[in-house]
Amino acid sequence: MRLDKYLKVTRLIRRRTVANEACDAGRVTVNGKPAKASVNVKAGDIIEIMFGQKTVKVEVVAIADTTKKEEAGELFRYL
Repeated sequence: MRLDKYLKVTRLIRRRTVANEACDAGRVTVNGKPAKASVNVKAGDIIEIMFGQKTVKVEVVAIADTTKKEEAGELFRYL
C-alpha cells in the first residue's frame, strides 16, 4: 500500500493530501530513509513522522484498505 494512503487509513495524518505534502517536505521516513508518498509500506516497516517539535515513531502491524475509527489503531504500534 502507498505510504500516503496508509497514513490516511490509520489516521496518523487526517488527509491524504496533507500526507503527500509531509512526504514531499521530507518530514516522513520509512526504515530511516526519507520517503516519497508513493513508497510501498508492508508489515514490519518503521515509519517516523516529524510534526514540528514532536516526532511520532510507529511500526506497521497490518495493512487494510479501509478501517473504522475504532479499529485504525490496531494497524500500527507506537515505538
